Amino acid sequence: MDDVTTPRLAVLGGGVMGETVVSAALRAGWTDEDVRVTERSAVRANELSERYGVRAADGNAKVARWADVVLVALKPHDVAGVLGEIRDVLRPGTLVVSVAAGLTCAFYEARLPDGTPVVRVMPNTPAVIGRGASAISAGTHAGEEHLAVTERVLARTGLVVRAPEKDLDAVTAISGSGPAYVFYVIDAMAEAGVLLGLTRDRARELAVATVLGSAAMVQETGEHPVVLRERVSSPGGTTVAGVRELDAHGVRAAFIAAAEAARDRSVELGAQ
Repeated sequence: MDDVTTPRLAVLGGGVMGETVVSAALRAGWTDEDVRVTERSAVRANELSERYGVRAADGNAKVARWADVVLVALKPHDVAGVLGEIRDVLRPGTLVVSVAAGLTCAFYEARLPDGTPVVRVMPNTPAVIGRGASAISAGTHAGEEHLAVTERVLARTGLVVRAPEKDLDAVTAISGSGPAYVFYVIDAMAEAGVLLGLTRDRARELAVATVLGSAAMVQETGEHPVVLRERVSSPGGTTVAGVRELDAHGVRAAFIAAAEAARDRSVELGAQ
């Protein structure tokens, strides 16, 4: 596969993540002639075709035969059947990229022609608005060029990092499930604001802006969160009093426990 050219991209599955990849690829330089989508629902296929100008009605085998990169954006329980549809039509060297949760590179390699390069992706939901955090891992037959192509496809979804596949369960626990933790914090902060007398809309507005601004400070300054926290924490002040309560209620330990539980569940799902 030549990194200078734009590889033909087939996205199997027109759900939220499939649409996210289509949109990101088009914004990254793919043309609507270079991208095709498969989707079982005719209504959804027409919707995607009208929205992005891509062909969205062909079967899995037909687009897999045409593509240089096949991105699998299906529910995990549907993947094995679809791999059975496409295995005999893949051209040698076709890259298969998985965004299906919990399925290992070995799962794909066992069901595809020997030597097929596979790259596994662990995305998260903010990718839908171009603010995601994804980790990618190479399978047995995938090399630098395959990781680079995957990075090109996902570039407009947000941050893309490389990680060994053994680390993807931990990635799932932090960035994969992490948006839910942040939504939980925003909701808790907003509820606290309501309890203290703010209107619900104003409390939510302040909570969201505070989380966005705080994250941006960590990113843009490059300083450790502890350093930034200490700058807000005047001796004997309001912030110290609030943080003391967070520590007393075991909030840090709860986040660690939540991440461990999510990691363990990711391992279980992969084993199933």
